[in-house]
Amino acid sequence: MSTPTADSNVPSAAPVLKWAGGKRRLLEQYQPHFPEAFGSYFEPFLGGGAVYFWLHSQQKLVERKSVLNDINPELVNFYSVLKNDCEVLIEKLRYHDKHHKTEYYYKVRSQNQARMKPVNRAARLLYLNRTCFNGLYRVNSKGQFNVPMGRYKKPRICDADGLRAASMALQSTEISQGRFKLCVAAAKAGDLVYFDPPYVPLTTTASFTSYTKENFGLSDQEELAETFARLAQEGVKVLLSNSDTPLVRELYKDFKQHTILAPRAINSRADRRQKVTELLIES
Repeated sequence: MSTPTADSNVPSAAPVLKWAGGKRRLLEQYQPHFPEAFGSYFEPFLGGGAVYFWLHSQQKLVERKSVLNDINPELVNFYSVLKNDCEVLIEKLRYHDKHHKTEYYYKVRSQNQARMKPVNRAARLLYLNRTCFNGLYRVNSKGQFNVPMGRYKKPRICDADGLRAASMALQSTEISQGRFKLCVAAAKAGDLVYFDPPYVPLTTTASFTSYTKENFGLSDQEELAETFARLAQEGVKVLLSNSDTPLVRELYKDFKQHTILAPRAINSRADRRQKVTELLIES
């Protein structure tokens, strides 16, 4: 294990992965809706972790239990390595940084991560994330990462200080892999749960995200809404992000619905990246 030591020069923790749908730019709009006081914190769809790292930087998680979860095994492995083997991860990323070029990117992308040691898998994920098109995480039906390389002149592959800060912020957390219902099974009255699931598509022609090889479909959205309602009835404070669609508004019609203005970043042309409305559902 090689975790970083506390250092006053280490910056506040922030996301280290670029993540489609990440909430970093929405936190100012979210802030009024997060409670000042709560018990344990649960985040079943971790993704880039913007909300968790923000809560940590705001000192809202001091002496509180935090459970971070995702169904994506590569993502869970990455955060586990970041927490427990940060310095080794940094060494691996410096190697990727030194060798980065087009041929190297596709060589790394084609590797079978299942045969790698956890720290090598984690370094591969972050390397691809920092150098692929728009930081988009997408896999095919076989679970293989298939995003092409992005056009970056000098991608920041190894942000050692940022990695150390994030690692420090993860030291008191429990990191798990599984479905969202398992993550929140222990939540009780007074706790806080934040759901950031794959979004309901905005159009009938759009497909649910291929975030993992098992897509998150309509039945999953309905199950999530039922879980939200059950937790709220039990006295758990629940917040959930999703797209602003008739389906989402209907699923959560019994709860507060806040309209959030969000930039749409996934477009190859910057001039076509427009702002859209999303919903923040509050119990």
